[in-house]
Amino acid sequence: MRSRGYDIDSPRGGGKSKLADDAGVHRAAVSRLLQRQSMPDLDTMRRLSAVLEVPLRDVLIRSGKLSETDLPIHPAPGEAGGGTGARPGDGSGTDQEPTLTPEEAARRMGVPAALQEMFVKVARQFLPVAEPGET
Repeated sequence: MRSRGYDIDSPRGGGKSKLADDAGVHRAAVSRLLQRQSMPDLDTMRRLSAVLEVPLRDVLIRSGKLSETDLPIHPAPGEAGGGTGARPGDGSGTDQEPTLTPEEAARRMGVPAALQEMFVKVARQFLPVAEPGET
């Protein structure tokens, strides 16, 4: 974070405040995250990853909440590797790992049962919409 101009170890907390201000989040959220007292919500994680210029996937993996296996990288259609987003057993003939479903992500992240339905609804808002003719 120092390379991005955020001296988070400063006893006066200036780097944490600057990071929070730049990301548009509360300073307490940054402090709790750095002290591993809590996990910020997805919006906060997105804002921090944008300010730090670190992909959100990397932030989620570095946080320890998800692993590289949980968030596999699938090549986009036309990229090296020829990814189509197809899933094993879907008749597409590819052997790619299945994409993590919101339900599975909630389970792996330890989202309490009472909040899982809400988590899934919110997570689905960030998923791409299938094109007509796709399954």
